[in-house]
Parts: sequence; structure tokens; C-alpha cells
Amino acid sequence: MLKLKLALFLVLQIAYVCAQAPVTITGIILEEGSQLPLANVIVGIEGEQISNQTDVLGNFILNISLKGDYILNITYPNYTVKRIPLNIEKGPLDLGTIYLTRDISFEKNDNLITLTDAELLDDESSSNALGLLQSTRDVFLTRAAFDFGQAFFRVRGYDAQNGEVLLNGIPINKFFDGRPQWNNFGGLNDVVRNQEFSNGLNPSVYTFGGILGNTNIDLRPSGLRPGYRISSSASNRTYTGRVMATYNSGMQKNGLAYMFSASRRWAKEGYIDGTLYDAYSVFGALEYRFNDKNTISLTAFLASNRRGRSSAITEEVFNLVGNKYNPYWGEQDGKIRNARERKIAEPVVMLNYFYTADVFNLRAGLAFQTGKNARGRLGYYNAPNPDPTYYRYLPSFYINSPIGANFISANIAKDGFLENPQLNWNSVFNANSSVSQNGKAAYVLYDDTAADTQLSARINGNYSINEKLKLDFGLGFTGLTSENYAKIFDLLGADFHEDIDTFSDTRNNVLSQVNKIEGDIFNYDYGLKADKTEAFVQLNLDFNEWKGFLAGQYSNINYQRNGFFQNERFLENSLGKSEAIHFSNFGIKGGLTRKITGRHWITTNGAYIQRAPVLQNVFVNPRESNATVPNLKSETISTVDANYFIRMPSLTGRLSGFYTRFQNTTDINFFFVDSGVGSDFVQEVLTDLDKLHMGIELGLQYELSASVKLTGVASIGKYLYASNPYVTINFDTAAADEELIDVSGSKDLGVATIKGYKLAQGPQQAFALGIEYRDPKYWWAGMTVNYLANNYANISTITRTNSFLIDPETDEQFNDATEENVASLLRQNPLDDFYLLNFTAGKSWLRKGKYLGIFLSINNALDTIFRTGGFEQSRNGNFGQLKEDNLSGSPSFAPKYWYGYGRTYFLNVAFSF
Repeated sequence: MLKLKLALFLVLQIAYVCAQAPVTITGIILEEGSQLPLANVIVGIEGEQISNQTDVLGNFILNISLKGDYILNITYPNYTVKRIPLNIEKGPLDLGTIYLTRDISFEKNDNLITLTDAELLDDESSSNALGLLQSTRDVFLTRAAFDFGQAFFRVRGYDAQNGEVLLNGIPINKFFDGRPQWNNFGGLNDVVRNQEFSNGLNPSVYTFGGILGNTNIDLRPSGLRPGYRISSSASNRTYTGRVMATYNSGMQKNGLAYMFSASRRWAKEGYIDGTLYDAYSVFGALEYRFNDKNTISLTAFLASNRRGRSSAITEEVFNLVGNKYNPYWGEQDGKIRNARERKIAEPVVMLNYFYTADVFNLRAGLAFQTGKNARGRLGYYNAPNPDPTYYRYLPSFYINSPIGANFISANIAKDGFLENPQLNWNSVFNANSSVSQNGKAAYVLYDDTAADTQLSARINGNYSINEKLKLDFGLGFTGLTSENYAKIFDLLGADFHEDIDTFSDTRNNVLSQVNKIEGDIFNYDYGLKADKTEAFVQLNLDFNEWKGFLAGQYSNINYQRNGFFQNERFLENSLGKSEAIHFSNFGIKGGLTRKITGRHWITTNGAYIQRAPVLQNVFVNPRESNATVPNLKSETISTVDANYFIRMPSLTGRLSGFYTRFQNTTDINFFFVDSGVGSDFVQEVLTDLDKLHMGIELGLQYELSASVKLTGVASIGKYLYASNPYVTINFDTAAADEELIDVSGSKDLGVATIKGYKLAQGPQQAFALGIEYRDPKYWWAGMTVNYLANNYANISTITRTNSFLIDPETDEQFNDATEENVASLLRQNPLDDFYLLNFTAGKSWLRKGKYLGIFLSINNALDTIFRTGGFEQSRNGNFGQLKEDNLSGSPSFAPKYWYGYGRTYFLNVAFSF
């Protein structure tokens, strides 16, 4: 009987909903000032999948069958969002003329790019996936990007590979590390403004996506404001100057639209000493609209970036020379020269087709990318380490001497370092030109290069079965061919380099001559092939008060290495192709939304996803051999979140809670270690590694008046290791104890006891309060106070294995390695908590369709010194050495840290017409 009543109730509810006559909402949207109509403006109901666009005359029509109180949301790139309260009871409803004003605060996007460049170009830190997600109006995500981003905050502690970025519907995440390569379109700010963002597990019409969110950037000229735009910037962050020019024809009567953009960015030095910046970007797009339903576009762009990198430093070095210090550079002939330059140039060409109709949309595209990503390095061979922060050159080396502290030598080392703290290029050239070298290089400047060629094909569509059911689907293929090698860039005064490994005195390639000159490939040379085929389908249900979606995906990934060198240390396993590695995975996610009223609703989402390991975690040491990680598995992700949304005329906000578990993760690390089972440069392989992320997010925005807006944001997370992974180390040479390792050079160390340690994923707590004033005379100013806490340095895994307890001299456990002493030595301490005060301001003028805007931001106005992250060094891989190194309080192998920027500014002037 109960089942019958429930069924009858559902039937009556559906009949009631279907019987409601739709209400028609109409209006016209014009630009304030010029009074010109705005086409392609998105008009929709907040919290509902109901939206439409204005036509060329600015007119819009919305049909809505719902009754109650709602907020009409009107958005258009570079214009202030208009939010209009509605009470829908009966129709039709004519809103008349609505004016949109140009949003000068969109210049913050340029500010954001400048902030995140520092992180995006460093391998040591995992980039914040929000770096370019500028289209979202979620106040929490805005604060996370603009204010928390300078402290390398990560939303929910997730790595960037958990968010997917698409250009014209084609994913651009890399096979190597799973992250988007932001540098591929850096400097093209004007053309990446048209974005559609899906936060977290929310459904996307373009892709199944990742758990962090998905962004599709539409590069078509028709979706961006037509006309000219010229801008110039000055800053003291990653670059000091920038100029950018863009022209967009807009959609013409003949159906043709085209767009060009170019920029140049430069710095002799950025905020960090010795970090040169030299970049240019060019973009061109051609779009042709056959009719209202069919459009094609051709897009090509190149963003070339050359940048001097910086290094993490120990607290000892920081206390001597400060947070701007960078050991990678020195003066040569009176000019700054950085030994660790990074150069990226990977042009992209895309061809896309778009079909748009009332009930069916289809997008298809091809993308071709090629180019090189090179990282410079100064190599040394049977010669002193050129790094001025090498532990033997610092005072702590003499204080921690095994024969007793020598404070006289420590002071001499301190004075010597302070007198010459930078890399000495003259010494490098003198060493190479000395008579004893006979023309052989003691030092070589070379590039670690990845030359990639990638082809992607993608098709996806959306079909409205009826008003209640919609279907999204997609199919894609990506194929990568990558050659990876070291190439001599500069012999630094020498005649040749002898391509022999100095640790083992073996040849890196027995098939070629040993002596190499400038332009030669040496050390290693191998190819990687990878391809991925994926498909997804998604069903969206809309029953007014209740909404839901269910999505599934399937992927097939193949990896293979092909060695072009026969390494003498791995004669049997370095040349030729490896075994093919295959992964077949699936993922499923779903969500449910319950509308309380038109201005309050709750959602809950969940997902279970299998994911293949990224390419960098498949081969143990691809530079030298075909060996793969043993028992390699797909990673699994289980996640759930719950959200409450409020959309009032003056108050908007979101409260979210989340729980995510990553299982069967694989990780590979490279370092030199003095361990209980040998001393050597090793590859450390972690398998069966679990990670746990949980927490809450809160973002509120309150319009105190038409001119004053208040914001409050909080993120409280807990990100930690959730298992004790299995650890294997692989030795490069015979320096290790041969009785303890197998014929492949590997040693199983058992498990690392790291469960419960905190992950190094940025601050795990972040809070912000902000106020913004907008004057009717087109100027505005804002201020945010931010507090960030619970940030941790990355731990050394090998020191948490049983090998750490073994005395290498006796092969027995250290007598004083008690549980209490070990725990004290390996205690994980958080980095400093800190406050950041940021200011922004802007002014605009609009005269006869011409627009001039000025934007200024000052970040970290109080010049707070803070650490953004770091890592424990693994050199002291046994208890005895680490204990002795820490006795003085100034260890030689202390953790290394990255330091955030102090007080910085960004000034941008833009003129458009």
C-alpha cells in the first residue's frame, strides 16, 4: 500500500509540473554609455540549467516553467555581472532595457597570470590548477587564485593533474605529469578570457574531467569582444615589463571573423635574484560561420618562454643572504648568467567544427602540437661542485665535522661565502682551459630536452531528449611521440667532453665515440610513445526541485620506451624498445541537487575513478634503462562532497565539505643517499601509496550597498599520507653493498612508516576577509587580509624505512635508535603561519566607444617573509649520520625551502577601441 501511495504521489507531482505553463521572460541588453546592443550575452537563472544568449540586436528570450523567487544572472566577458531578483508567478515578464557596464576589475586576470607564473615554471612545486580559471564567479575560488595563490595554496590540496583544461573542447593535459602546460598559451591573456568552468565533481558538457574541476577555453573570435586592445604592464614579480596588442574583427556580415594577438614580456631579473625572463607570444584565429548552425575555425599560436630558474635553500643560507638569494647565477663579463635556464616553445595548430541547434550540439576538433621543452644545467666531471651553496662550502660543514667543531674554519667559510655568494663563471672557464685538462671539459653547460610531437582528436555532443533529460557524450584520442636527450649547449672554453659516468667510470653509450662537442647529444637519448583513447557519456535529469546527473568514462592508455643509447651500466636493458605497458580504466560519478527554494539549494556528488599512472612514474630510470616499476597498478580515487548554495539579492555564498582518498599511487624520486644499505645516487620507487584529503570550504559575498562589497572565505583541510607504502631503491653504480642488492641493482626496503604524516600540498588552512568599493565615477579599490597556516615540507621517505636504523659499518641496528629517539629526529614540523595584506585599485574612462583603464595591485604590502614549501633532504639516510648532523642545530643537510615574494606591485594600462 505504501509503495502504491508513493507511486501515485510521484505521478501527481510529475503531472503537476508538466501542467505548469512556461513563463516567458524577455528583455534587451545594451552597453552603458555607447547604448549599443550586446550580442552573445549569456542570460540564465542561477542554480538552474536554464540559459540563452542575446541576438545581434541584444534581445533575449527565456522560457521557464518554475515558480518562485530566483536570481537572473547576466554575464558577458569583460563586463560586470548583472544579478536581478525575480518573482515568477505568471507571465509573460518583460524586463525592458538592461545596461551592462564594463568591468575594469577584469584586469585582475593579468595580475593573476603574473602571480602564478613563478609557480608554473618550477618543477619543484606542483602548480595550482586554478592559475587561469578566471571565468568563475565563485568567491572562494576567486580568493584561492588571486590571494592564496601567492602562497602556493592548492584547492582541496589537489595537484593540478586532477583538473582538466580544454582548448576549443580538446584536452591539453600532458602525458608526462598529467598537468596542463600553462606556458603553451602564456601571454595570450586577451584570447583566453572566454571560459566555461565546472567546479569539482560538477558535470561538464565537454568532458568527464577531473575531481578538481574542468575548464573549456573557447578561442573563437566570435565569443570575444571585437575591436583593438593595447596594454602595457610594469611589475617586480616574474617579469618587469609587458606589452600586448590584440585585434578582433568580430563576426562580419559575410560570416567571417578573425583575431590576432601578440605580446612580449621581459625582465633582466625578476623578484628573485638572477631570474631573467624573456617571452613572446603570437596568436591567430580564423572563424567562418556557414549559417546559424555550422561553424568552422582554424587557430594557431606559439608562446615561447625563456626563464632563469631559482633554487630552494636551507635556513642556514637564508639567514646569511635572505629570501631573494638564488645560487644558480653569477656574473660573466659583467652580465648576469643563470646556469638553470628553462626554454619552452611548443606551437599549436587547431581545426574545429561546431554544429549548434535547438536540441543537438556537436563539436569536433583536431590539434597538432610540436616543439621543445629544455632545462639547462651545469654539469661537473671530476671537478669541484660549482654550486656556491654546496654543503662543503658553508659554515655548518666545519661545525658538524666528525672530528669536532672548528669555529675558526666555519667563520672563514662564512666570510668567503658572503664575499662570493654567486656561481663563479671565471673559475669554471679557468678549470676547462687549464693545461692539465688537455682540452677535456671539467664543466659542461647542457640542456635536458624533451622534443614532443602530439596529435589529438576529439568529438563531443549534447542532445536534449526532452525538457527533463539531456545527454552529453564524447570520444577522444591523443598520441604522443617524445624524444628525450641531453645536448651540449656550451663547452665553456673546453675542446670536447668525455661522455663517461664519473661515478662508475663507464660509458653512457658504447655505440658512439666517447668525445662530444657542442651541439652533440650525450649522457642519454631515448624515446617515449604514449597514446590514450577515451570515451564518456553523461545523463542529466531535471525535475525542477530535484536534479541529478550520472556520468561514466572508459580509457585505454599505452606507454613504451625506446632506448637510442646502449648504456654500459645496463647493456642488456638500455637499447631498443621496452615492453608495452597497457592500462584500461573506467570512472563513474554522479550528483544530486535538491532545490529548497529558487535561492537556496544543496548538492551532493560522488565519484569512483581509476587512473593510469602518469608517464614520469612508469619507468624507474628511463634515461638509462627500460626497467619499469614492479607491480605497476592504476591509481583509484574515491571522493564525495556536499554543498549548500545561497543566492540572495545581496548575499551569495557556498559551503562545501569533501572527502577524497587516493589509493595505489606510484611515485619516483632521485637523490644521493648515505644509507644503511649503501651510498649512491639512487632512484626511490614508492608503490601502494595512499593519500587522504578532507575538509570544508566557505565563501560568502555580501553587497553592503551599491558601492561596497564584503567577502569572507575559509578553507580548513586535512591532507595526509593514509598508508605505509612499499619502497624500492635502485642503485646506479657498484658503490652500494653488492650483497644486499639483486642483479638489477635494486634493493627492497620494505614499507616506509609514513601513515599520518602531512602532505606537502600548500597551506591546509586559509582565511580571508575582503572589502571592495566601487565608485559610480568608474574607480574602485579593494583590500584583503589573508591568514595561511598548517603548511608542511615534503618528508624523506627512505628515512622512514628500516634501512634508516642500520649502521652501515656493522650492518646492525644503531644501539641508540630507540623508538623515542627516532620519532624525535623525524618529527614533522609545520612551516610558519603568516598574514598577507593585499591591495587593488583601478580607474577607467569611456569616451565615444574608446576605453582606457588603469589597474594597480600591491601584494604582501607588509613585506612578510614566509616559506611556501620545501623538502627534507635524503642525503643522511641512516640514523647515525642524521643524528650527528642535527646536534649543532645547524645541520649541513637541513630541509630546503622556497620563500614567497615580499612586497610586490603590478601596474597595467589598457586602451581599447
